[in-house]
Amino acid sequence: MDCNRLQFPQCFWGVAGPSFTLDAVPAANEVDPYKILGVTKSASQAEIKKVYKRLVREWHPDKNKNEGAEDMFIKITKSYEILSNEEKRTNYDRYGQTDDTQPYGHGHYGHRHDHFYFDESFFHFPFNNKGNREFADSKYALHFNQYVNDVVPDSYKRPYLIKITSDWCFSCIHIEPVWKEVVLELEALGVGIGVVDVGYERRLANHLGAHRTPSILGVINGKVTFFHYAVVKEHLRQFVEDLLPQRLVDKVTDRNDFQFLNSWHEQNKPHVLLFDQVPVVPLLYKLTAFAYKDYVQFGYVDQGLSETANLLKQFNINTYAPTMLVFKESTDKPADIIQAKGMKKQIIDEFITNNKFLLVPRLVNQKLFDELCPVKQFHRRRKYCVLLITGDEESYTIGNQAFLTFASTNTLEVVRFAYVYQRLQQSLCDILLKTKDTYGRSVFILERRNPAGKVLYKEVAGGWNGTDEDKQRLLDELERLQKDPSILNYDAMLPELNNEFASMFLIRWIYTAYDYISEILDDILHNNWREMMPLLSLIFSALFILFGTVVVQAFSDSSEDGKSKPKAKEGTKAANGSPGSSSTSSRPPKKNFVEVTELTDITYTSNLVKLRPGHMNVVLVLTDATKNVLLSKFAKEVYSFTGSLTLHFSFLNMDKHSAWMETLLEFAQDAMQIDTEEDDCDRHKIDYTGYVLALNGHKKYLCLFKPVYTGEEGGSSEEEGPGGATGGGKRSRSGSRDDHPPRRSTPRSRSTATLQIHHKLDRLGLWMERLMEGTLPRYYIPGWPGLDKITGPK
Repeated sequence: MDCNRLQFPQCFWGVAGPSFTLDAVPAANEVDPYKILGVTKSASQAEIKKVYKRLVREWHPDKNKNEGAEDMFIKITKSYEILSNEEKRTNYDRYGQTDDTQPYGHGHYGHRHDHFYFDESFFHFPFNNKGNREFADSKYALHFNQYVNDVVPDSYKRPYLIKITSDWCFSCIHIEPVWKEVVLELEALGVGIGVVDVGYERRLANHLGAHRTPSILGVINGKVTFFHYAVVKEHLRQFVEDLLPQRLVDKVTDRNDFQFLNSWHEQNKPHVLLFDQVPVVPLLYKLTAFAYKDYVQFGYVDQGLSETANLLKQFNINTYAPTMLVFKESTDKPADIIQAKGMKKQIIDEFITNNKFLLVPRLVNQKLFDELCPVKQFHRRRKYCVLLITGDEESYTIGNQAFLTFASTNTLEVVRFAYVYQRLQQSLCDILLKTKDTYGRSVFILERRNPAGKVLYKEVAGGWNGTDEDKQRLLDELERLQKDPSILNYDAMLPELNNEFASMFLIRWIYTAYDYISEILDDILHNNWREMMPLLSLIFSALFILFGTVVVQAFSDSSEDGKSKPKAKEGTKAANGSPGSSSTSSRPPKKNFVEVTELTDITYTSNLVKLRPGHMNVVLVLTDATKNVLLSKFAKEVYSFTGSLTLHFSFLNMDKHSAWMETLLEFAQDAMQIDTEEDDCDRHKIDYTGYVLALNGHKKYLCLFKPVYTGEEGGSSEEEGPGGATGGGKRSRSGSRDDHPPRRSTPRSRSTATLQIHHKLDRLGLWMERLMEGTLPRYYIPGWPGLDKITGPK
């Protein structure tokens, strides 16, 4: 052995044979990440990240047009992947490799500090060596556009098994033998295979959600599922089998064979039975069932069960080889049969392709119509479709069966037979029948001219009742058609067919939600936190916003309640019992209406006597005759103050409680200041309608508003000062009485009285502002008179 060929720094011969010491193992690699990034081995993560960002901007292929910019950019990215991960960095510093799952000193490869044990394969690492990738990289390599345009659509017919790898991935080398063996087996069964190199297809790897190498994933129906178990042949095979839907193949026995075969009419599909001796359904058969799930219903018969003995005898099955039977409209006799010991995928595909339609299928969607009656191509022979328009009622059964019998005797390859239910495909039938009133059995011969829906057609005269005359007329028309295609003398534009088997929106939504939840649970159970970080961030952000909104709302409500309560030591205005301030009155209303309750013996205690400290009840005095007018005006005047949490609004009916007002004023300490110029007789005759009382139940005082009329033309508003609004001036009181003439019975006087009552509350808004400011005079009383004890006659 020539030591010079090994290119190690030191080489000597030991007693037991050649031995080698390693002073700088990383020198054996083609790329040194420290040299690429230009940092020392003692550099911190912050320094490495800073240098990486600078080099990426400098060598990005979109900005740097030099010839080697792209290769340099890849080297920079790979170097940063190694040095930014502490585990990979430690492995590289110690062993010169970047394996993040199995250190070089473990497993198959031995390591000692003074000697290096190796085998020949150690010197043949496939890093950056395309020539050594004779198996997977070249044949199965996937690109982003190829995945989106080819793999995803094809995954609705067969599952795909994809490996994520990279040049600097040591674990990828470890799983390569198993991967190669599995690929050879599964590809022969019909499974799609793909390999994604992260170094060259980073965009596709991110799209798939693969953030580590090696990774193995499956794609079916456009959905990506990751493989999370040990990479052995049995696990990978089971992984592919688990990707497939559960109810692809029905287990058929003597108990359910008739139900299975007789469902051809409902499902509008042929039914295939596979007879075999293994207790589980073979993977090849499941993959075939998935590929043709839109055309054929599959069933499996286990020949080793005693419950299948009658089926074996009925169809004379040879138990020494797998047998496949296809049934169409007849459940007693198979339409075709195949039997072979080595059942290969190509044989099965050809067998199913030749029998994937019924003899007379029902047109249930546009896809089936396109395949049964293809558009005429210039380089192909003309193809015709004989279409029966019928119904699904029992009265149509005889005619439909006669049409099936006629179609079964057809020997023309260019003619296909089909039927539609007029009730389910009304738009198509209306165009062919040319009238919406026609509802019966009719036969049409069609030739499709373009994909847009144009057809040439001819209706067979006499309709269709299934008689021998009907069959003869149809046979004559088909013979004439072979000689002269021009007999199709009508043309029309057919609409797209309804999809009769389309699931309801709710069912589709449930299935979609189930798949999404399953995917999330799978990610939570298996994927690392880096992959789950975007989803977790979204969830916690939503919870934080929801929680923050609730907390802020709760604190804002409590702060408003706290502001409404008087403090322990109030200021001058608070000591006088002011219910709020000017800022309180400026608070916008919370409702679009004013809530006014009637002050009765039931609500008297809660609305006045036991009113909370700092709160006031604004009470309007009215009668039954003035109730509607005054309440409407009262609501308009006080609406802007309903935003205050310290004000409550009520009304007192004088017809029910006429003596309460007089008793209340008698209790007031300054009652004589209110009516100093009136004797006792006159005071009992005062009309309190339109008076407003602001009652502080806790501190036992009231503020009084006396009505002021300002609504007459020529008005008296200039004569009335603000004293009328505050309840402190004689001039306003006298003016109010003088401006209100006695009521008369004439309509004019009644209308005038209504207007005068309406205008009694014209100055209430100004009075409310002064009430909120705390500048109104207050009349204290020793106690609130009981409302139930002072109820006067009506």
